[in-house]
Amino acid sequence: MESTLRAIRDGESVLDLSPRSTVSGGVEDIYGEDRATEDQLVTPWTFSVASGYSLLRDPQYNKGLAFTEKERDAHYLRGLLPPIVISQQLQEKKLMQNIRQYQVPLQKYMALMDLQERNERLFYKLLIDNVEELLPVVYTPTVGEACQKYGSIFRRPQGLYISLKEKGKILEVLKNWPERSIQVIVVTDGERILGLGDLGCQGMGIPVGKLSLYSALGGVRPSACLPITIDVGTNNESLLKDEFYIGLRQKRATGKEYSDLLHEFMCAVKQNYGEKVLIQFEDFANHNAFELLAKYGTTHLVFNDDIQGTASVVLAGLVAALKLIGGSLAEHTFLFLGAGEAGTGIAELIALEISKQTKAPVEECRKKIWLVDSKGLIVSSRKNSLQHFKQPWAHEQEPVSTLLDAVKPTVLIGTSGVGKTFTKEVVETIASFNDKPLIFALSNPTSQSECTAEEAYTWSQGRATFASGSPFDPVEYNGKVYVPGQANNCYIFPGFGLGLVISGAIRVHDDMLLAASEALAKQVTEENYKQGLIYPPFSNIRKISANIAASVAAKAYELGLATHLPRPANLVKYAESCMYTPVYRHYR
Repeated sequence: MESTLRAIRDGESVLDLSPRSTVSGGVEDIYGEDRATEDQLVTPWTFSVASGYSLLRDPQYNKGLAFTEKERDAHYLRGLLPPIVISQQLQEKKLMQNIRQYQVPLQKYMALMDLQERNERLFYKLLIDNVEELLPVVYTPTVGEACQKYGSIFRRPQGLYISLKEKGKILEVLKNWPERSIQVIVVTDGERILGLGDLGCQGMGIPVGKLSLYSALGGVRPSACLPITIDVGTNNESLLKDEFYIGLRQKRATGKEYSDLLHEFMCAVKQNYGEKVLIQFEDFANHNAFELLAKYGTTHLVFNDDIQGTASVVLAGLVAALKLIGGSLAEHTFLFLGAGEAGTGIAELIALEISKQTKAPVEECRKKIWLVDSKGLIVSSRKNSLQHFKQPWAHEQEPVSTLLDAVKPTVLIGTSGVGKTFTKEVVETIASFNDKPLIFALSNPTSQSECTAEEAYTWSQGRATFASGSPFDPVEYNGKVYVPGQANNCYIFPGFGLGLVISGAIRVHDDMLLAASEALAKQVTEENYKQGLIYPPFSNIRKISANIAASVAAKAYELGLATHLPRPANLVKYAESCMYTPVYRHYR
């Protein structure tokens, strides 16, 4: 991956620390609240000590009916709450009971967003303790519907909106955000939201959802997270005609106008928050995604979850799956349907891992991997007409127009963004020359998945190992229950980001992605394998994230990209000690 990006940036590597860069920035936690233990008393500071009605309206400090008698006296809450005092556990039980009564997933999503806006700690407690049940609500697939209807359900700002109207004033806009000590920014321009296309300004649901998971699953404190949407217009005609659309009503800006705005944004972020703030690009269109990653990879701490996060989580699944299907990565042949940012990113990371294991050149390892795009198999005769990120995958082969006529793979991976493309004929064909075919249908949301879990198991006569991007329920076939894996980026990016934060990393390198994949694969237990799982259960996600963070941080120290010195002796324990916990604090 780095070799592809290096070619775009004329040979410059992320390890060649650019003279344009300086290590700086970040604002200290001057009140020490984030470093306090759960037993220590803290003061609910906003601009002054929050008390009375203002305290109940501040989601960062509000505890609702869990305020103690002593706290009610100290902070002028008498009469503003019913007399009963209840525990956070009882609050959680009541809310889960209420949420489960909703039949429509979007209603559950809105209920959770309302909770986040009034009681932040209770929201994260709920999410952490019920992660397997609530993850599909706050993230894919429900977040896709939320983005489509964001204009109708919008109530109050959850992040920063930076549009073309703010050109020349982006630094001032960043300073309007109330928090100063920002560690992670997730930013989108809304052009390619999941598999739903251009949703413009309404793509804000993605950064909001991702950062909720950064805090819940990775332990990055909520006050250090900043969701941003860059609004340069939309080419979605239905949105432009929608009276409830909340973004700029104009065609999407391109070329110099677009790149100038993004450059001003990247410079302003670094100026305001320093060198060590992680900027995660999310759901940008292919052409912009690769260019932004290449352009800013040597000057900023940048990460593209669609390219790098997806690649890392899929590679982890492949490494784990080898215990079920046998052989080494180098002994398998990989066929991709879809050659966009996800497909080429996964392919490159697989090639890097094969190269690492076999010591063969990456160029040689790429020959085990074939990609099919909308025009057919990517072959050398098409090279001159291919986008730069597809060119490394143009192998010597006769042109082929359909997936079935391509090559005979042992691993079939879908990143096309188009549903129902792994047809019965396709699955039966791959099963005909593989005893244990490995099928990844990765496109999100569920409606865009290349095939369902039931189809994969049924059409392969129960022989397939299956994983998808969105969740599928267990499937019973011929009296046996199959549990599909979920190659969800949530396994990787929260822990990956935490590893960058705790090490004070200033750049992202491919070796960090490989370290994250290997750490995740190691978390799959023998018990998981017996169920046919190639990913560990989400119920252990915070432990998984801590191990991934430790591996990523270790690699940052090894590469000389870490600035948090001295290096902690036990990185796993250090990662766990840095993780945000949503248990209520006791107020003075």
